[in-house]
Amino acid sequence: MNMDLVNVRLPMEDEGHLFRLSIREGVWTQIQKQEANAAHSGAVSLEQWKLQIGTGESSVSFIDLEGKILLPGFVDAHMHLDKSFSLTSVENWSGTLEEAVRNYSSASPSFTKNEIKSRIMRSALQALSFGTMHIRTHLDFNLRASREVALRTIQAALEAKEALAPYISLQLFPMCPYNFMSLDVDAVEEALKMGVDGIGGAPHLSSTPKEDIDYIFKLAEKYDVPIDLHCDETDNPAMRTIDHIALRTKSEGYSGRVTVDHLCALASMTDQDAHGIIERMADARLKAVSLPAVNLYLQGRHDGFPVRRGVTRLKEIWEAGIPIAVASDNIHDPFHPFGRGDLLQIALIGSYAAHMGRPDDLRTLLRMITDVPAKVLGLASYEVKAGHHANFIIIDGSTPEELFTMLPERRWVYSQGSFVRMAANKAEWQDKTLAHYWQEASENVSFHKHEFAKG
Repeated sequence: MNMDLVNVRLPMEDEGHLFRLSIREGVWTQIQKQEANAAHSGAVSLEQWKLQIGTGESSVSFIDLEGKILLPGFVDAHMHLDKSFSLTSVENWSGTLEEAVRNYSSASPSFTKNEIKSRIMRSALQALSFGTMHIRTHLDFNLRASREVALRTIQAALEAKEALAPYISLQLFPMCPYNFMSLDVDAVEEALKMGVDGIGGAPHLSSTPKEDIDYIFKLAEKYDVPIDLHCDETDNPAMRTIDHIALRTKSEGYSGRVTVDHLCALASMTDQDAHGIIERMADARLKAVSLPAVNLYLQGRHDGFPVRRGVTRLKEIWEAGIPIAVASDNIHDPFHPFGRGDLLQIALIGSYAAHMGRPDDLRTLLRMITDVPAKVLGLASYEVKAGHHANFIIIDGSTPEELFTMLPERRWVYSQGSFVRMAANKAEWQDKTLAHYWQEASENVSFHKHEFAKG
């Protein structure tokens, strides 16, 4: 699909000008500043152009964005697609992380491959409808149940990744279970051989965290894959697996290939202790991800007032030069009963939690859902630049302030050569295959409340 777009706002590039952009064969070929919001003979609005879909592939559509914002496609650096929409099957009465982990682990052997695949497809497509085009998803790997249960999730995720590849890219990171050295560790290697993209885990939950971290590094080096770890997701300021991760990252020459997520313990520490850890993170060139919505929901559950809220030191980590993204984490599961995979909503929650409301903060938050997580995922040719692939979202707003205030529902999502959403309801897919995937996956997802025995 070839297009010329005029009167485009690019807040990631230059807010002082409008732009004219050109796409040829799915690639940006021209990024040119305009002097003013000018009328262009022959250009039609997005709403008018919608009626012209179906014209010849070699023709050039001339579209006037009328000052709307265009951003590179959102990048969600941390999701749990396989767990999404499982709340109807797995409850969490206490609202704690501990109960969520325990209950999901008990329930996971009963989930079929098709059920897991449907959850992944449904939640990935929902994220795509809001403008997300790249996702790193952490996968449950329940070796305590059995090797078959653990690898069932991997098989489901690989099938979903292949099916969705023409529309959205998924990176798959199985989570090594904590205390996993006593388990069937060969199954982790089998998952890596099957074609997952990296290796993850939550070593702060382990009774032998250093040994777990060391083995994860050993596996990552053997298979030459990046590492992405849930790190110190706790209110306990004494939990500091981050120090050993930073140490091993430097000693193994893995700088730039290790991501640490959550970092809730930093929010409970003194400034002196936290600043020392942040310095060591920067020195090791770690990447980071904050999960503001889920951390606000799960953390502080054991506190009386005042209640700690668990969101990491977002601004301080950013100001230390560490690339830190904000991401969705969980959707309608025992870890988080809400969420919809809309990174603009997540960035807004991050702004509340981190007191980031100044004009510069809002622009930083836009970076935390676009080019920063793109670096976390190691994406190339990502920005809106000549020669790069054209994957973008147009949002019905003219300033970052308007985006964060209104969270516009009207969005136009262009991914891998075509528009997949044209401002209307997210389920009204432009592509028939996507519409089929959405319908099929949705049939296996329910919001009907089951009755659970409180315990």
